[in-house]
Order: sequence, then structure tokens, then C-alpha cells
Amino acid sequence: MAEQTTHSAQTAESDKGYWAANVRIILVSLVIWAVVSFGFGILLRPMLSGIKVGGSDLGFWFAQQGSILVFLGLIFFYAFRMNKLDREYGVEEE
Repeated sequence: MAEQTTHSAQTAESDKGYWAANVRIILVSLVIWAVVSFGFGILLRPMLSGIKVGGSDLGFWFAQQGSILVFLGLIFFYAFRMNKLDREYGVEEE
């Protein structure tokens, strides 16, 4: 009985670590996405207006294309990082 309780405690601790790492990855990704899409595309656009990219200013580029490219990059980063995290905690898919 004591062995089962110890195993349950270890499993619960492992689950907490896994979900804490998962939530941390999600929060970092959301902050990057918010800064790029809202910050660079809207709030910081006047500061970025002097920098030309593809015939328009950098703020406009972030609002139209840059935030989408960063979002796609974040999707691949999240998938890569979660696969690594799954392997670390032994919950990877087969």
C-alpha cells in the first residue's frame, strides 16, 4: 500500500511539472504573439514608420504579414517544444 501511495505522489508531482512547463511555453508564445501583432503592428507603428520593408514601412509590414509569419513560426516552435517536453516526461505519442 505504501508503495502505491509513493508511486501516486511521484506521478502527481510529474504531472504538475509537465503542466507547469506546458503553461509556461503557452504563456511565452502568447506574449511574443501579442507583442508582435499588437505592439509592432499598432502601438509601435509610428516608431517603425521610417524603416522600409518591401515598399512599405515596417509597422505596416508587421500588421499585414509579419505577425502572420511570426504566428506560423510560433506554431512550429510550440509543436517542437511540446514533442521534446513529451519525451522528457514519457508521454510522447507513438
